Amino acid sequence: MELNGAIAVVTGANRGLGRHLATQLLERGASVYAAVRRPDELDLPGVTPLRLDVTDHESIQVAAEIATDATLLINNAGISTYVPLLGGDIDVVRQELETNFFGPLAVTRAFAPLIAANGGGAVLNILSVISWMHPAQAGAYAAAKAAAWALTDAAREELEPQGITVSGLHVGFMDTDMTAQLTDVPKADPADVATQALNGIVNGAQEILADDITRQVRQGLAHGPIPTRLA
Repeated sequence: MELNGAIAVVTGANRGLGRHLATQLLERGASVYAAVRRPDELDLPGVTPLRLDVTDHESIQVAAEIATDATLLINNAGISTYVPLLGGDIDVVRQELETNFFGPLAVTRAFAPLIAANGGGAVLNILSVISWMHPAQAGAYAAAKAAAWALTDAAREELEPQGITVSGLHVGFMDTDMTAQLTDVPKADPADVATQALNGIVNGAQEILADDITRQVRQGLAHGPIPTRLA
């Protein structure tokens, strides 16, 4: 997909990876809807603020009624609570799934028909190496990202006849607010990860593996269970 002239919707564009994605899209000639929960607090020159909460279906529908010219959707918004599946608060587990799986599903269902009507385009889901390795201390996040990986693969098959490519970005630790409490692990530069993600969209890549740990884990899937230690 050509990014110059694309009309992109980026969820969670106010900080971290989402901010870098939005900024680099602008630099590549795309127009960007920065889809955030609180657009009045958005500080990102050049974008069009768009109120969208991935857990609020009404806000998703309203956003889709505004951004009708979209040709690219990046499902970036997400949370990580580091809650285990068995010992953690079940409401927090549900929150992880609502945000990291049902949210991207709902946003994709709302915007895919628009992208198809505009001649086709692309969807990028921000996933994780945790899609494939499932540490107990982050069980809720792992379950949600594994489900989002399945969503990515299933949506790819469903949307291909409509001229929409679907890619998944898998990455380990990035230097963002989400991993601020992890001080003893190597972290990727989110600007570099954003560049890889956008290059992957341009090249029509189905899977974008952004760092060494992700590539190692992906290769190891064929050899049995993946070790689950986070660090």
